[in-house]
Amino acid sequence: MSLRVGYFPQNNSLWVLRHRGILERAVPDVEWVDLRSLPAGERPDPTRGLPSAHGDHLFDGGYDFIGTGSTPPVTAQAKGHDVVYVAVSGPRIENGRLVVREDSPVTSPADLKGRRIALGHGSWQTTLVLLALEKAGLNWSDIEPVDAYGNAAELFLKGDVDAWVGSYPYLTGVERRVPVRTVIETDGLFSHRSLWFTSRAFATKRRDELAAIVSALQESDAWVRQNPREAAELFASDDGGSLDAWEHALRTRPWGLLPVDDGFVAEQQHAADLFHANGLIERPVRVADAVLPEVNELV
Repeated sequence: MSLRVGYFPQNNSLWVLRHRGILERAVPDVEWVDLRSLPAGERPDPTRGLPSAHGDHLFDGGYDFIGTGSTPPVTAQAKGHDVVYVAVSGPRIENGRLVVREDSPVTSPADLKGRRIALGHGSWQTTLVLLALEKAGLNWSDIEPVDAYGNAAELFLKGDVDAWVGSYPYLTGVERRVPVRTVIETDGLFSHRSLWFTSRAFATKRRDELAAIVSALQESDAWVRQNPREAAELFASDDGGSLDAWEHALRTRPWGLLPVDDGFVAEQQHAADLFHANGLIERPVRVADAVLPEVNELV
């Protein structure tokens, strides 16, 4: 039985692992599934739902293991999928934030009421905005979210949106073209971790393969930490982006896998509760149900 691993550039660790052949030393029959090649399905109205393709494909035979940001496993649980968290990264608070043009009248999260905000809906960016709105006494219905994962920076530069939740290295290019001002910092609001998850069936029945994945990711991440320039070449060659910008982005990110602890579970639960309260998922979820002590021991 082959091991199918879903990957894409946004989960930096799996992207590098895909290109270095480390996992294949322990599991020769690995099939790498580029998440960008899978059918995404119809995108939901960003005011009323969250996309769920990443979690759905884990349970329809698309792959056995996946790495994403914090939102997809919550969405998967809300769809009734029996997911298990495998590991998390350290906080990536320097990776992104919500910005406006320097001359914008928006100076605080409260000023976002009624504004058009470009974001990759269903990613960590949705969570960041929700947390900031909550602190400002606002709800998701108070803004106009623009689901613009692929062209958000372009919309921001053209002035078609009032604000943008950007991440590096893409923020670098925008900052070089127009003066921007930060309205929502990630630091102090949200840990913004990478994470890896699978199905309960895989976690319990194919433990040796799961252990091999964890070990390979740890080894690969250690290599990135020591060789950020070489790792950046793997990303820049895919999207045609700036090698220097990618190197800067990789140097500022945490590397290595951490077990899923109570602090992370609490943060995920808070986000899940906000998704439900704002009508983005149909039913509440209990994040702790997706944590297995025996999987944490692998990490």
